[in-house]
Amino acid sequence: MKDRRKFNGIIKNNMNFNNTPIDWHQVHEVISAADRIMLSTHENPDGDGLGAECGLYYHLKEIGKDVRIVNYSPLPDDYTFLNSDQIYECYDQDAYEDWIKDVDLVIIFDVGDYVRIRTIVDAIESHGLTTMNIDHHPHSDDHPFTHNVVDLSAAATGCMIYDYLQIARSTPIVKKSFEGIYTAVMTDTGCFRYSNTDKKCYEIAIQCLESGVETHTIYQSVYENSTKSRMQLMGELLTNLHYELDGNLAWFIITKDMMDRANASKADVEGFSDMVRSIRGVEVALMIFEQNEESCRINFRSKGKYSVNDIAKSLGGGGHAFAAGAVVSGSLVDVKEKTVNASIESIRQKMNRSL
Repeated sequence: MKDRRKFNGIIKNNMNFNNTPIDWHQVHEVISAADRIMLSTHENPDGDGLGAECGLYYHLKEIGKDVRIVNYSPLPDDYTFLNSDQIYECYDQDAYEDWIKDVDLVIIFDVGDYVRIRTIVDAIESHGLTTMNIDHHPHSDDHPFTHNVVDLSAAATGCMIYDYLQIARSTPIVKKSFEGIYTAVMTDTGCFRYSNTDKKCYEIAIQCLESGVETHTIYQSVYENSTKSRMQLMGELLTNLHYELDGNLAWFIITKDMMDRANASKADVEGFSDMVRSIRGVEVALMIFEQNEESCRINFRSKGKYSVNDIAKSLGGGGHAFAAGAVVSGSLVDVKEKTVNASIESIRQKMNRSL
């Protein structure tokens, strides 16, 4: 089995920038030493993970690395504008075995939890591959990565790729990399509306515009591209919203039957929690999505008054203070009762403390 810290005859010490100041030069040494690099992100990928992959891919390709983006899930239709060069690939064990076994470095973006790359974990572990986590979600000290690069203050993982490219390149960042970086920053800040939006986000946006990125086109592709299935599903959930704690908490359920009636896909569900959070008086939005008869996906969004990652953590998940989630085992009935009760209790306690 390959030594997880060794490639090109060089031994690299494990890095663990777990929300501590990041030495991007040290990160650059590890990336530079690898010839074959695989980029990946979590299942059901979003704009941040996909944009971060794109941002780094074009840099690595330009400097001659054997690099591929291999994700567990297919590319969502809303992000096909990033794929003009067909850079996104969907993992298949038989098709990728020969290439992956000789990968020097796997860089994983925005994952939150290692298991969210699903069966790609098996390939990494079976070949003893070196991994690097680049993320702005919290990770425990006993994380499984060879190298851990985490910055909780970053508005998006794409911001971290921007930081890396500032020291990795002697020439300006190329337009196609900026398209990915802009996508990451735009989506994870809610089009520069969320509380995580900072001066740096706008500085990155300015540089993207100066490089020729058509930011309005990216916005339209992501946010003005809803399917009829999504609209039908939205209509059904809006008529079945539930309010708790004088409207501070709003929650809703997406069942398998609802998905079937609308002929909807998982991608059609993205953004519903953000939409419900926008209702006047709602501080926290909760979505309970029935994946199958044995598990549900939970998604929390907060306007910023009450944290929600502690609720997600109590359910076996995690995330940011104001954007978090979990996958909870059990029937829809059981998960609904457990999740709603836990949310009400946690938010009630926070409301009482703020009095």
